[in-house]
Amino acid sequence: MPKIKTHSGAKKRFKLSKNGKVIRAHANKSHILNKKTRKRKRGLRQTVVADKTNTAQLKRLVPYK
Repeated sequence: MPKIKTHSGAKKRFKLSKNGKVIRAHANKSHILNKKTRKRKRGLRQTVVADKTNTAQLKRLVPYK
């Protein structure tokens, strides 16, 4: 069986937790931050578990993480 190539974009954006869940960052934290409240920006700093509907696909993109 040949090795599977890791998707370069996915390896920068996703991590796997110890339990095998896919961890991702929130979107909308890069620019146009003036109109967003402090509370909202603080919440966007946190990581979150990716939706279970995308988990199988994401694990295929990052097979060795």
